[in-house]
Amino acid sequence: MAKRTRNIFWSLTSSFVLAAQLGYLSNSTAYAAPFRMIITETETPLVPNSVVELSLRSGAFAKAGVEVELVRVGQTPSAIAALKSGQGDMANIALDSALQLVARNQMKLKGIVSPDKALPFVLATSKDITSIAQLDGKNFGVARVGSVDYLVSRSVIAKLGLDPDKLKYVGIGQPPVRAQALAGKRIDATAISIGTWLSIKDRSMLNMLVDQKKFYDSAPFVTKLNVVTDVVARDRAKEVQAIVRVIIEASRQYAKNPQSWVEAMGQARPDVAKEDLEQLSQTYKPSWSVNGGLNLDSLTYTTNVLYEDAEFKDLRKVAPAEWIDTGFIDKVLAELGRDETTDAPGR
Repeated sequence: MAKRTRNIFWSLTSSFVLAAQLGYLSNSTAYAAPFRMIITETETPLVPNSVVELSLRSGAFAKAGVEVELVRVGQTPSAIAALKSGQGDMANIALDSALQLVARNQMKLKGIVSPDKALPFVLATSKDITSIAQLDGKNFGVARVGSVDYLVSRSVIAKLGLDPDKLKYVGIGQPPVRAQALAGKRIDATAISIGTWLSIKDRSMLNMLVDQKKFYDSAPFVTKLNVVTDVVARDRAKEVQAIVRVIIEASRQYAKNPQSWVEAMGQARPDVAKEDLEQLSQTYKPSWSVNGGLNLDSLTYTTNVLYEDAEFKDLRKVAPAEWIDTGFIDKVLAELGRDETTDAPGR
């Protein structure tokens, strides 16, 4: 009987050791696998979010000990599908989509950094409009009545002293379409990105009434952020931490030395004229996420604006504290110190 007991014990112990060894190998293999970052750009974007691809090209992620692999998809819905199916570990997606997933309990997400926290929007008008007051009664182009750009534009207009209800809102579509409508005198004003503004070949009859800094200061709406699942945040925390640090360091470099961004982008996007890159680099000086891009006050403002949208009407209210995890950013800031020039953390 004693012999049989010893044999059973040996068998169980051997099985346990073997399982532990296999588990160790499995975990080592998983940890050694590339960290896949899902992005919604088909090429290096002409916005601060370019820090991710430029950091990959420069070898910054590799130097930080992370093998990063980019997974390119079309738009946020495709990025979410890729994240859900395990095709990626981190995704840069629209904040409103992420918030809906959390509010519907469809995914346990953590917002951990925002390389490009806000679309660099400007308020563009016909040349004869030189003040907010002159927008009274004018046709203002939006994606659709009730869309995010509609809500944010109204907030900016109100902040600058005009009752937004005094404008006539015209649903036209995406920024490039709105820019064409403005140039073609079918509308009097609209909110478009600085990139779209620069793409208008002839701006002689147009006016940038509100630049991107004033627009964001009037309506600090966080457009996009990087998210991971709670499992990735826990199991691959070391890699997530390294990635957040690389993004912050690169953002600080380009904010301090805009010409370095011009040079890096010149290699990544030889199709873009150097003078356009130089103009963009100056425009983006206050926009880099030098402190991680997750200002809690801005996130609260963003949340409140989104819940005015019909798409959020029946969803439970989710506060930023429920799903935004600033721990990774805060650790970097504790090590590097805060950059006081821009991008206030709000905490």
